[in-house]
Amino acid sequence: MTGSAARLQAAIADYLVHLRVERGLAPATLRAYGGDLAAFSSDPVVARGWDRSVEPATRYLSRSAAGAGQGGRPLRSTSLRRRAASIRGFYRFAYGDELIATDLAARIDLPRQTRLLPDPLDIEATNRLLEAAGGAVVGEGRAGATTPAAVEPARLRDRALLELLYAAGLRISEALNLDREDLSLDGAFVRVIGKGNKERLVPVGEIALEWLVRYLDDVRPAWLARRAGDPIRGGPLFLTSRGKRLGRQVAWTVVKRAARDAGLGDRVTPHTLRHSFATHLLEGGADLRIVQELLGHASISTTQLYTHLSGERIKEVYARAHPRA
Repeated sequence: MTGSAARLQAAIADYLVHLRVERGLAPATLRAYGGDLAAFSSDPVVARGWDRSVEPATRYLSRSAAGAGQGGRPLRSTSLRRRAASIRGFYRFAYGDELIATDLAARIDLPRQTRLLPDPLDIEATNRLLEAAGGAVVGEGRAGATTPAAVEPARLRDRALLELLYAAGLRISEALNLDREDLSLDGAFVRVIGKGNKERLVPVGEIALEWLVRYLDDVRPAWLARRAGDPIRGGPLFLTSRGKRLGRQVAWTVVKRAARDAGLGDRVTPHTLRHSFATHLLEGGADLRIVQELLGHASISTTQLYTHLSGERIKEVYARAHPRA
């Protein structure tokens, strides 16, 4: 390894420590940045000249966009933008720490970001999805809520998970990282650590709470007893039958199975419930700023993607609000 390449590797390692310790980025974000910078530093042209000119970086990004890099396929616009942001952030750090003499970051442009509209479910389809996750429901509970029927333990956990995703609009990673102490049944809220290690408290509705209580009373204690040692902070909220924290792949499979059983096809993902949560709140008259806080969005421009109301809904609001409608 040349001296320039060795300095690049050391600088990237320092940058990742900076992101973890000082910026508090989430582990998944750190892995993404680390992967982007590992691919960047493995390019021979970059390794030789990264600290003298911005040209190796811009050429590298151009080749990535054209599919001339690793794997031979062009990067998607979102992946290319993230990779460019990773490299620009690294150069900004290197300049600030005087590892390079020129502010090369200022000469790296980010590709235009493509904003895809969310694809939420309507309320009827959401109800079908939730019921498919945990079996049939019978009877009437408080405030018209349904009472869970007898279901197998894993399906009861699945229903509780999906009900919480929809009731609180959580990202799947946020839900799976919850510990038991993060859920307040008396207060009817959940404490969430979101992107950038930011904490927020999100209300949880009655129906979701009823499914969570059923899971906590009838399923979780037996599964938790299979863990070795005393659980920290009450242990993970959502468990496997072996007492381990539920993983993303299993949760993804749970949602896909429920969508298939509900006849909703392949378009449903765990994030669909978050989209549906936001859309249904806004269509119900919730303030955009409140929805932003509930979702944990840093910028309201992200939340505004959910304001794509239907034509009929716009006409309805206009007719109700305009004095001469």
